[in-house]
Amino acid sequence: MRVLSLFCRAFYIHWVLFRYGFESVVLSAPSFKHFRCLSALNPWNWWVNRRLSRGARIRLILESLGPIYVKFGQVMSTRRDLLPDDIGDELVKLQDCVPPFSSELAQKTLEKAYKKPLSDVFGSFDVTPLAAASVAQVHTATLKDGTNVVVKLLRPGIKKVIERDIDLMLFFARVLEKTWKEAPRLRPAEVVKEFRITTLRELDLTREAGNAAKLKRNFEDSALMTVPSVYWDLTRRNVMVQERVYGIPIDDLPALQKAGVNLEKLAAGGVEIFFTQVFRDGFFHADMHPGNIFVSPENGENPRYLGVDFGIMGSLTSRDQRYLAENFLAFFNKDYRRVAELHIDSGWAASDANVTEFEGAIRAVCEPIAEKPLNEVSFAQVLLNLFSVAREFNVMVQPQLLLLQKTLFNVEGLGRQLYPGLNLWDTAKPLLEKFARQQFGPKAFLKKLKENAPLWLEKAPELPALLYQALNQPHCPTPKTPLKPASRASLATVGLLVSVVSAGMLIARASSVSLTSPLLWGLGVLGLGAWFLGG
Repeated sequence: MRVLSLFCRAFYIHWVLFRYGFESVVLSAPSFKHFRCLSALNPWNWWVNRRLSRGARIRLILESLGPIYVKFGQVMSTRRDLLPDDIGDELVKLQDCVPPFSSELAQKTLEKAYKKPLSDVFGSFDVTPLAAASVAQVHTATLKDGTNVVVKLLRPGIKKVIERDIDLMLFFARVLEKTWKEAPRLRPAEVVKEFRITTLRELDLTREAGNAAKLKRNFEDSALMTVPSVYWDLTRRNVMVQERVYGIPIDDLPALQKAGVNLEKLAAGGVEIFFTQVFRDGFFHADMHPGNIFVSPENGENPRYLGVDFGIMGSLTSRDQRYLAENFLAFFNKDYRRVAELHIDSGWAASDANVTEFEGAIRAVCEPIAEKPLNEVSFAQVLLNLFSVAREFNVMVQPQLLLLQKTLFNVEGLGRQLYPGLNLWDTAKPLLEKFARQQFGPKAFLKKLKENAPLWLEKAPELPALLYQALNQPHCPTPKTPLKPASRASLATVGLLVSVVSAGMLIARASSVSLTSPLLWGLGVLGLGAWFLGG
């Protein structure tokens, strides 16, 4: 049955493409000019498609195929520099103009979730949706005390539709892995699996509410962004109720200019928000298309972002943060050899890659765009060149970083719309240097030592037993013989404990011994030495 379902879905996709005359869009390319006569064989072109522009056809195709395809169109709509104007104008409509489901169905779904009539839950409820997206739609309402809120409601049956499309994508990804020589590097099946996890998480609105609460705490004292509060007692897996915020859509440039918003500061603030989320918090909004980002009309000289829709959030490990920070800084400093070395050291590129040649290839792509404002950079050409370099040096796709790449894609696209003259390099470099000092510098190391000092001091009573165990290992090796695994582990443990306890005593001032005592510093050095030999 599953194979039959996938076959039917694939047939439906082909039928939709045929119905909206997509073959004529493909055949309009100069490379296919000799085959354009084939378009006359499609009867739909004689009736419907003659009245539709190619942009409208593409938009209708994406809408007909469902939420996965709508999301793709939303992402592409932020990259007007990569699209013809007629297609870009149509794809923008996918951000908040997706057809809603009926108000009767919305009411029935809400009453089923709350197990009571809507009049018992809300003071008022507007059955006309405020906005409709690919996965959910939003209604305005008031609570019993008169507070204005928005109610987000999942589309009924959406999970089954999404799972079916992702299964089809996974099927084709596995076919690619067996038939395409580039597949091992691009890892299509892993990419689809990562996409499945991200998308299915979006279908749990209690998870989204948790994301919103965490992001709100992260920016509690920030003047750059506001995150609306969540009403947890009214939130369910398919319903979320949030504080209503009022702002100007970020892509409505005439309204922003009329409100006196400083567009240069707004664009720079967006870059700062992105780097703060990625490198300070390791937790970032990963669905930053214009339908989800608004601007407060108050205090236009120091504009504030208003974020909504937190279903897709990305997170990074400290290891990924460190590698990314070092890569960005090396790029901003034009240290392309360091960029090449980092890619090889991290396993992102082949271990036998020639560093010098890799450095030269990266320089050839990056040098022409360094220190240029956004409106002087052809990112379409840059992307093509980077793909060429990645293929030449077997750079592996990192599925865990796809959300970050998508978000950076959106942020750059928004910056281009808001203030094309923004110098991304000058704006981002000092922010990144600041976060690198805070997260990875000596002060950060000492701060972590101090935070963990109580834990290390608790382990201090175990030191004698561990030391005895290390010194009394049977068949103690001579200095020229490598330590056995057990001995190395014990010596490493003792060394690490000695060093961190002595460091903890220094930092926490937990000892009556002078902080400049050679005893403590000596213990620390000896401990680190033992840890190094044992590790």
